[in-house]
Formats: sequence, structure tokens, C-alpha cells
Amino acid sequence: MFDVLIIGCGVVGAALAYELSKHELSVCVLEKENDVAVGTTKANSAILHSGYDPKPGTLMARLNVESVPLTKEICRKLDVPCKNIGSLTVAFSEDDMETVKRLYERGVKNGVPGLEIIGQEELRRKEPHISPEALGALWAPSAAIISPWELCLAMAQTAVRNGTELYLDSEVTEIKKKGESFIVKTSSGVYEARNIVNCAGVFSDKVHAMIAEPCFKILPHSGEYFLLDKCEGDKANTVIFQCPGEDTKGILVSPTVHGNLIVGPDNAAVKAGDLSVDAKRLQGIKETARKSVPDIVFGENIRNFAGIRAVTDIDDFIIGETEVQGFYDVAGIKSPGLSAAAAIGVYVKNMLEASGVPMRRKKSFVDERHVTRFNELTAEELVAIIHEAGITGMGGAGFPTDVKLSSGLGKVDTVIVNGAECEPYITADDRLMRERPERILGGLRVIRKILQPERIAIGIEKNKPKAIEAVRAAADRDVEVLALRVRYPQ
Repeated sequence: MFDVLIIGCGVVGAALAYELSKHELSVCVLEKENDVAVGTTKANSAILHSGYDPKPGTLMARLNVESVPLTKEICRKLDVPCKNIGSLTVAFSEDDMETVKRLYERGVKNGVPGLEIIGQEELRRKEPHISPEALGALWAPSAAIISPWELCLAMAQTAVRNGTELYLDSEVTEIKKKGESFIVKTSSGVYEARNIVNCAGVFSDKVHAMIAEPCFKILPHSGEYFLLDKCEGDKANTVIFQCPGEDTKGILVSPTVHGNLIVGPDNAAVKAGDLSVDAKRLQGIKETARKSVPDIVFGENIRNFAGIRAVTDIDDFIIGETEVQGFYDVAGIKSPGLSAAAAIGVYVKNMLEASGVPMRRKKSFVDERHVTRFNELTAEELVAIIHEAGITGMGGAGFPTDVKLSSGLGKVDTVIVNGAECEPYITADDRLMRERPERILGGLRVIRKILQPERIAIGIEKNKPKAIEAVRAAADRDVEVLALRVRYPQ
């Protein structure tokens, strides 16, 4: 039996698991998808909002402002991309300037640090590409950009390293109370726990209704986005907002932590799970975004996507114990949910403790993580890693790979991969091509990064049709897969 069972492993469920894993508890996380961060967490603006927008006195306001420094510290410890670039809420009229003043006053009440109203000259200094019609802006230096899925993954991984049990492909189908515990039936098995925390995102009302009387309703809304190539990434230095409306914070223009430019979102009611994009909505986003930054080149768009928000009929986060003792809701976590997630984890942990769940701090807690991002390394750094790993081959048994790669730096036009030197369906390399082609292609990306060849070709014997099919399906567009007429053992 688990002390706490968390339903859902988006960024909020992961943040709670991370927080609880610091304590001597048995914790289980159930996620209905095949990975973490598959819902709202993977498709949003990737921003840590400073906290001036939520109404003072709400949980949204409190947890947003508390969470920003907590999240930045988690990113530092767990090696998650996060950049402190600040945000600007831009005014284009005198009415907008009045809105900016109200947002400033609201932000001060919420405890947002460093807020400042700036004029045209300072705005243009910060954002050279801003529209000449912009009159001024609210500057919020605590806002940041982040990789939301990496944040979720990092917290989930750290929780698991510290004893949390994570079960994927485990959709909850039934919850029943049995004495002092709950029996939870899922698509992967049956679980028992003393306490349940419902972090099921856009499905949280359905999970709630499995055990308690309905008291809120999720009204899914989608926001559509453009993700532009890195050549457009310098069109914004900060997160550029327009003045918010009733239902949206406005169309933003922002760099991403990876150097791209993101533009959006709009706001529309949809069915849960509807991630489609619409040409008319995207055209509206384009036109609105150009009000802020007129010279965005949307021809450099590389991806459109939509994200679903768990809007409810209650204008605040819904966090608390239900009438069923031991069952807690963390629902309606719409924007600024990503910004507030870390503080939500702490808030719910404190709530559980106040309800009698013992929180004994672990003497040994692993709270660090390092990620080697190969695409950010130089060729020399990659060769050094290969040398350290002791990888051999590419020239005969025992021939160090790093030596051969080093000798080819700046000198190679074509890389040829030999997949035509084994008996079909028998030897290890044929099976590797059939069953792990993505690993081969991953290695080729490293080689491409080191050698910078103009051409990469993989030659495979024609009598290995399954290997050819698998490698072609996994190959990047600039990798040629050649079917060779070779007669074994020649």
C-alpha cells in the first residue's frame, strides 16, 4: 500500500512527486500516457510568468509569485534550460497605458519584484524590433523562459531516483474507498493507497467524479502557436505581451530557450484532446502578433501546434481535500500553471502533512541531475567523450574511434556506413538494424556533428529487406539508405 498516490504526471504531478520524494513516504504516480509531460505540459508558451496578472488574493496569484524563484532553483539543480529574460506588456494606446498601470498596481499587491513602467525610449532599447506604435510597457524582470517538458521530466526522474514508483500506460478507470484506503483500478493493474491526489489535468473532473460528488467542470480551451526557425529568434529579447483581455493574456512573441521564436496563443473552447490547428485562427495570430513585432517573417515557420488548458467554471486553482477524506483535487491548473507548479507541490505537501500524513525528511536525498546535450558540444568535446567511453571500431577491432574521428576533422566530404557485411537474419549487426535503427541514426548524428560531411550514405545488402525498411523509416532526410546487390560471402 502507498502512502500517497498521484494521478497524472504532467508538470504539476511531477512537482508534487518531486516534493514528496524528499520525505520517508511510499509514493506512486499513475500516468495514462506512455510518457510524462504528454498533455498540457508539452504544448504551452514555455514561460515563467512574473505574477502580475492573477487577481490578488487568489491561489493563482500567491502560488505563481512564490513558485518563480523555486522553479529557477530547481532548474539550476536539475540542469533544466531556463533563461531570465523578463517580460514586457506593451501598450499601444492611452487606454492600454491605463491597463499597464492597473497591472503594475495588481503586481505590487501580489508581491511581484522589480516591476517598472517604462516609456518608448527604454522600450525600444530593450526591443529594437518593437512596433513604432508602441507607447510604453510594464517591465517584469522576474519573468523567464523555460523548457517545460524537461522540467517535468527532470522532477519525475529525480522523484523516481529517490524511491517514487512511476507507472506509465496506467489510465485510471475506477476508484473505490475501502476502509481507510482507496482501491484504484487502472489499465495496468490495481493499486492501493491511503491518500490520492488528483492531478489529471483536463480529465481531473472525470477522476474526481469517480469517488466524489461533482463540484466543478473542466471546460477545455486550446491555444494555437507558431514556432519559427532560429533565424527569427532575435526578433524578441524578452517575452513580449500585449495587454490582456478577458479570457487571454494576449498574443505573445518570445524567444525560446533553444533559440527559436514562439508566437501565440489564441483562445478557443474545444473538446478535450482536440489538438488540431485552424488556418483562420492562425491567420488571426499572425495579424495580432505583427502589431507587436511587424517584421516577423512567418515564412520561417517550422511548426504549428495547439495546447489544451484545463479551464474550469471556477476562476482560480482548485486545490484541496474533497468531502471524501484522503482524496485531494489539484484541478483547473490553467495559466499560470507551469509558473506555479513548484509551489503547488509544496502547498499540497503541506496540506497532506496538516491532514496527518507524516513528513520525515530523508537523510539522503539525491537533488542534482546533469544532462549532456550533444548538440551543444563542439566536435572536440564530442571526441573527448567518445575517448573517455573507450568506444572502438570503425577501422578494425581495437582501433579507437576517437583517433579515427580526430583524423577526419574538417577533411571528410562523405561518410559511408557499411551495413553489407554480414549474413542476413543471423549476425548481430543485421538484427541491430532491424530492431534498433534509431540508435544507429543517433550515432550518425553525433558523427555528422563532429565531421560535418556533405553526404552520409548507409549501404545495406538487398537480401536484408527488413533492415533496409527499418533504417529508411528512421533515417533523416539527408541520410541516404542504399540497397546494394551483394552476393555473400563476397
